Amino acid sequence: MTDRQKVLVVDDEPDVLLLCRVNLEFEGYDVIEASDGEQAMERVRDERPDVVLLDVMMPKMDGWQVLSALKADAELKDIPVVMLTAKVQDQDQIRGWSSGAAEYITKPFSPLALSQVLQDVLNNDPEEEERRRKMILEKLQLLQNS
Repeated sequence: MTDRQKVLVVDDEPDVLLLCRVNLEFEGYDVIEASDGEQAMERVRDERPDVVLLDVMMPKMDGWQVLSALKADAELKDIPVVMLTAKVQDQDQIRGWSSGAAEYITKPFSPLALSQVLQDVLNNDPEEEERRRKMILEKLQLLQNS
């Protein structure tokens, strides 16, 4: 990476924030942190990160509310959001993909793989990302209905 890309990591668990920060900074990213949804929205508006790594279960505003607020804001809607959560049920993933998440990572996750996931998301063409999201959503819905 020639320019350091900015990642906002949002999680209410200090250990997860630290793990993400150490790994992502090692990979050359600038890391901004937020420990709840309200703080996340402030940081996105102030810092304009290239990508958001967003936990679902948090105080004040949960990840679903943050994702919805980002996608509803004309100035922020194009910032890719990677959901990071312990919620692994099909309906949770369907909710994430249908709400506009660019990727969905379940905890526990490999901190070493995190940088590659973010790079893939950052390198995706928006039209390709939308096509991919629709395809994944269709597959999840088919699995859920079978």
